[in-house]
Amino acid sequence: MLYPIERAHLAKIVKNIYDRYGTNAAGGNISVRLNDEHIIMTPTLMSQNHLCDLSPYQILVVDMDENIVEGDGRLTREINMHMACYRENRKIGCVLHGHARESMVFACQGMDMPNLTEATQKFGEIPCLPFAPACSPELAEIVKNHVASLGDDVLSKVMLLNKHGVLVLEENLNKANDMLERLEYNAYIAYKAMIYDKLGISDTENKEYAYNLEE
Repeated sequence: MLYPIERAHLAKIVKNIYDRYGTNAAGGNISVRLNDEHIIMTPTLMSQNHLCDLSPYQILVVDMDENIVEGDGRLTREINMHMACYRENRKIGCVLHGHARESMVFACQGMDMPNLTEATQKFGEIPCLPFAPACSPELAEIVKNHVASLGDDVLSKVMLLNKHGVLVLEENLNKANDMLERLEYNAYIAYKAMIYDKLGISDTENKEYAYNLEE
């Protein structure tokens, strides 16, 4: 079996993300670049059919031409979005896409998310990208262009996919999972802060602080 440790770890993280509402039964997918030849990736219908409770062998080994090298399952149609990220910037080591519950409030409104917590300041802006249908070449192109606009500052970046979900770009799987958790907490706080602001209970603070961006 190829890459047994890495595939087991991805299976464990996927289950944790599903259990913590980082995605839902409607979808989500995660890939990890292992080297110049292979990525590992969750199979299609991982949520709907398996509730993200996957065996290591269900984690697919995929070459850079999008061929399955090993694994029990079929490729998600969103492979094009993942590959667009990897091909655009060599720094990217993990692409995490989910239908995260709190962040979907902003994605479905087509809104950029206010970045309010100290733990998310490394994200910079949290943009909502223009709409394109899920799995479409148009969506992959929109993501590719956004990745290109980030240049060397591509890691620890998150974006909202309009009406669809979230996308996290990181150098490895553990950091991507961490970024998703931070994003979800920020989303939970942000929409409540916006309500408080509108009700006149407390204005949303815009003061700049000397944040620790390395933590």
